[in-house]
Amino acid sequence: MKLLLVTMYFPPAGGGGVQRPLKFATHLPAHGIETHVLAPHDPKWLHMDPQLTPPTQAWIHRARYLGPRARRLGDELHGRRGLDRLSRQARSLSRRVLVPDENVAWNLTAIPAAVRIVRSEGIDVVLTTSPPNSVHLIGAAVKRTTGVRWVADLRDSIATHPHRRVEHAAVRAKEKVSASVARLVARQADVIVAASDAIAEEALTLHPSGVVTTILNGADFDDFAGLDYRRGDRFRITHTGSFFGKRDPRPFLSALADSGLKDVVARFVGDFRVADREWAESLPLGPRLELHPYVPRRESLALQRDSDALLLLIPEAGGRGQGVLSGKVFEYLAAERPILAAVPPEGAAAELIRETGAGIVAAPDDVPALTRALTELHARWATGKLDGTVLSAEDRERLGRGARIEELAEVLRGLA
Repeated sequence: MKLLLVTMYFPPAGGGGVQRPLKFATHLPAHGIETHVLAPHDPKWLHMDPQLTPPTQAWIHRARYLGPRARRLGDELHGRRGLDRLSRQARSLSRRVLVPDENVAWNLTAIPAAVRIVRSEGIDVVLTTSPPNSVHLIGAAVKRTTGVRWVADLRDSIATHPHRRVEHAAVRAKEKVSASVARLVARQADVIVAASDAIAEEALTLHPSGVVTTILNGADFDDFAGLDYRRGDRFRITHTGSFFGKRDPRPFLSALADSGLKDVVARFVGDFRVADREWAESLPLGPRLELHPYVPRRESLALQRDSDALLLLIPEAGGRGQGVLSGKVFEYLAAERPILAAVPPEGAAAELIRETGAGIVAAPDDVPALTRALTELHARWATGKLDGTVLSAEDRERLGRGARIEELAEVLRGLA
């Protein structure tokens, strides 16, 4: 059978959102599925990773991206006043009026390109993977035009987002349109694939006409091959990934300051908001805080492996963080270093961390609990008892990426 995978994020773009579609495209051909990928020539994304290469066994197609370049507007506006601030806000207006998201303009080139590929290559199934939600409009249009079967892969909630500030009118408008896209997906997609049970449960409330199934993000243990841990003279706890929306480093940094531990260094690798940096500078942390810019994925994985512990942050976000089971959770599990999970204690991520014995869970806003968790990990490190969290053979098999690809391949073959 033949598959067309449509994704906004694909090499040479970098960041966490690239991994799920990249792994699908890399491994599906080994299951007898001829895989074609449609991605932008240049998504104008914040980060590029020249070390990431497209899979050699998949056919890669490109369509010109017409949307605005990604920006960190909060950092651009921070500390600005008067006309300067208004001017910068005005320049971002096009991003605000595009719905359901600022990437929707890519559909102008992606839809005709996808239709052409489906017809010329004899594609059996088209799979669209979000975010952004607007990518699913491509799947709906291609199905309507060609009659091809359509799978909608949801990596985040399609109707609401845990990091959006819903108190803003512009955000409410976007979420209203996103809800319309969600209903379109429910009516027309032959299969909805969700990256977590919470997303699948949300999709079921829309009374979909097709099947809804959960295919989790997987742990890529092989990606850490050749990367080593070496104990140093300071306890190193590392967070990798960007800060946006409601993800907040401040409770953990307050816990670090309160702990009184002098031989701890917290390393944040990726985009760190200007406002958070200025706030952190007001704490007596000094050399205990290291801020590193975005690095390519391979370097990020090396830093994770060569850490005494890893910091996972998932916000409560008014209860919307409960069901979040991001790719970062599985990446940290594959690193096999102890995890300090500052996540909703009754949520999906906390359950998986406890189930695998991979770390300690504390509520993301509970500074005393975070202080206790950090102190406990440090004490175990200081006495030489903080070992790597090597998963059991059963857990490696159950959580590995290979099992997820097999699940997807079975879904696709069922459609064909």
